[in-house]
Amino acid sequence: MKILAFDSSSKALSVAVVADGILLGEVTLNLKKNHSTTLMTSIDFLMAQVGLEAKELDRIAVAQGPGSYTGLRLSATVGKTLAFSLNKELVGLSSLLAIANRVQDKNAYVLPIIDARRGNAYAALYKNDQQIIADQHCNFSEFLADLSEKVSSFEQIIFTGETDNFVEAIQNAGFSEEQIISDSLEKLSSAYEIAKIAEKLTPENVHAFVPNYLKKVEAEEKWLESHEKAENTPDDYVQRV
Repeated sequence: MKILAFDSSSKALSVAVVADGILLGEVTLNLKKNHSTTLMTSIDFLMAQVGLEAKELDRIAVAQGPGSYTGLRLSATVGKTLAFSLNKELVGLSSLLAIANRVQDKNAYVLPIIDARRGNAYAALYKNDQQIIADQHCNFSEFLADLSEKVSSFEQIIFTGETDNFVEAIQNAGFSEEQIISDSLEKLSSAYEIAKIAEKLTPENVHAFVPNYLKKVEAEEKWLESHEKAENTPDDYVQRV
């Protein structure tokens, strides 16, 4: 199976092409740039370098969220467009799982982080590719405080992902610096990991595919704070003025 996988849900952008479980090529950009200007050019470059035409692909795999709203919309739109226009399978998976899956220690609990600003994060807890605590948007210090209910041995937890702004909170919660992955490459999301996971997943309905935001955009939250929800109004209702 030939898979094109990509992730634009965080600061880093990653694109990979995998054939029957073998990595043919991967491009990763760890730059705070607008991924909309680099995702398609990275896909075009990588496909050309590995010598594949789009029609030869079997599946498109996308990091579905959580993460950056703009980045998630970009990946979802590109993924759906490619899958529909090429008549290929489309699968989506957790952006946090893609980060956690890079940790090779299957006996450890892995806590992947995507920075959501102002002390907030998208976080989860995994062990041996199994989800222990569901993906969520949270106050990260409060998330750490709640860990004791799920994990008996804190020494087995490894922190990875966008950890830079949370080192102090992690250490204040009683964890050591050695439990935080510092190597830039090891803690970035990898489209190769996404492709490996995606090979085992059931294809989704292309038209129904949507990002997993986990949190409303700030403008919507502010609007809801100042407008009472009318009875029987659907959750996705938007007032038109």
